[in-house]
Amino acid sequence: MIAIIGAGAWGTALAIQAHRAGRRVTLWVRDPARAAAMQASRCNDRLPGIALPAALRLTADAAEAMAGASLVVLVVPTQALAAVLSHLPPTAAPFLLAAKGVEQSSLRLPDEIVAALRPGSRTGILSGPTFAAEVAAGLPAAAVVASRDAALRDQVPALLGSANFRLYAGDDTVGVEVGGAAKNVIAIAAGAVIGAGLGENARAALVTRGLAEIARLAIALGGRAETVAGLSGLGDLLLTCTGAASRNFSFGLALGAGQSAQAVLSARKSVTEGVATAPALVARARAAGVEMPIAEAVARVLAGRESLAAAVERLMGRPRRAE
Repeated sequence: MIAIIGAGAWGTALAIQAHRAGRRVTLWVRDPARAAAMQASRCNDRLPGIALPAALRLTADAAEAMAGASLVVLVVPTQALAAVLSHLPPTAAPFLLAAKGVEQSSLRLPDEIVAALRPGSRTGILSGPTFAAEVAAGLPAAAVVASRDAALRDQVPALLGSANFRLYAGDDTVGVEVGGAAKNVIAIAAGAVIGAGLGENARAALVTRGLAEIARLAIALGGRAETVAGLSGLGDLLLTCTGAASRNFSFGLALGAGQSAQAVLSARKSVTEGVATAPALVARARAAGVEMPIAEAVARVLAGRESLAAAVERLMGRPRRAE
C-alpha cells in the first residue's frame, strides 16, 4: 500500500497515478472538512474534471493513512514539510519526496529536512517536468527517482511507473533537488519577462543563463552537471518557464504585467513555491560561494527592494564574460 501525504493537485495526481499502476493507495487530506468534501464528490477542485478512482481511500487521519504502507510519498510544500513530518507517526517505510524548494528558516533542501527530523530513514526524490493535471489524466510524462539507496531507486519506478509515466533512476539527489528548487525561481523571472513584453529572445536568454546558475549551485553542493542537463533540470526548467499551467510562470507573468505579488498570491488557493524559495535559494548559494544573478534579481523584486525595470537593467549591464 502507498500512502500519499498531501492532497493538493500534485499529491492527488500521484495518488491517481499510483492507483493506475495497480497499487492500493490512501490519500491523506490535512483538513477533515476538505477530506469529507472530496469523499462526497470524488473529485479535487485543484484538478477540475478529474474523477478520483472509487478504490482510492481518503482520510484526514495520518496514522490511518500510513498504516501498512510500503512507501510514504510526501507531497506538501517545502516550507510546511518539517511541521508535517513532526506530526506523522513513526514508520519503517521509506519516504519519497515530491516537494521542491529550499526551507527559508534553515536553508535546507527537502532531503536534508527529512534527514534531520527522521534520521536513518530511507529517502528518495521524485522530480521532473510534470504538470499535475496531465499526469492525473494519464498523458505521457517522464520523471526521475533519485536516491542514495539502490534498492529504493529500483522499487519506486516499479511501484509508481506505468506505460505513460516513465521513471528513470539516479543517485544524484543534490542535483535533482537543486534543479527542482531553482527552476521555480527562474520561472518567475521568465514569466515577468513575457508579462512585461520583453519578448521571446529575452526569455530564451534568461532560461539559458538560469540553467547555468542552477548547474553552478548543484556542482558546488556536490551534484553533477549531467543531472542538471536532464529531466529534473533542463526538462523541468523548460516546462515551468513556458507552460501556461505553471504557477510560478503565471505568477511572474502577472508581476510583469504590473500586478503586485500580494494581490496575485491572495487570489490563489495553491502554493507558488518559487516565492518562498527565492530568498532561501539565494542565501544558500551565497553560503556556498555561488553567484546566481537571476535568482538574486527575483528575490530583490519580490522583497520590494528593486523594480522589475531596474532588475532587467542590472542584469543586462553585468560585465561581459566568456560563456
